[in-house]
Amino acid sequence: MRKLGLIGGMSWHSTRSYYTQINQYVARQRGGHASAPMLIESFDFTTLSRLQSDTDWEGAAATMIASARRLEEAGAGMLVIAANSMHRVYREIEAEVSIPILHVAECVGEAMAKNGVKKAALIGSRNVVTGGFYRRRLVQHGVDLLPPDMKNVDMVDRIIYDELVIGRATRDAQRKLKTIITVKGQEGAQAIVLAATELEMVIDVDANVLPIYDSTRIHARRAAEWLLGED
Repeated sequence: MRKLGLIGGMSWHSTRSYYTQINQYVARQRGGHASAPMLIESFDFTTLSRLQSDTDWEGAAATMIASARRLEEAGAGMLVIAANSMHRVYREIEAEVSIPILHVAECVGEAMAKNGVKKAALIGSRNVVTGGFYRRRLVQHGVDLLPPDMKNVDMVDRIIYDELVIGRATRDAQRKLKTIITVKGQEGAQAIVLAATELEMVIDVDANVLPIYDSTRIHARRAAEWLLGED
């Protein structure tokens, strides 16, 4: 198999989910004792959480670029960033390495286009939901996104960073997210894009009132398919 480079630690729960899902796919496809060849660099999320200013993001880009270079030098043939939010600096990283980087929103957009989804709602951190870097990729695949409700955006952001990234999943958070999804359906969304890995802790991806496009599940599967040469 090929060798994948995984940039993680944003949060470690997210990295664990990617590692598990990629290996599960490889094991199902290959059988026996098969597992995924991966190089993983995992950060201390304290230094990369809740970035706000341009200076913050410039520093994050430099950190991610250095990591990408190390993984490339170590033999990775492709890179995966195990965090939706860090794709804000995707272009900066892409320009500094010679191996491909699998963009999470591109993978999600392709999956939605294949299923004919035309209108969806995006649920994730404030950076992802209000930033254009994620939205543009989906629009390019013909997916029109409902405008963000800032009250919900702030609430979801708090749930992600104050609860989920420290492993705290509550029934209250489950109820709040379920209500948001129900309302988005009433507003005309055909599907929900789950654009924060940690949200799978409080949202049932396989049984909900609307189809859920879980970015982690889609991204991890595409990474595993590349490892196996199925791309």
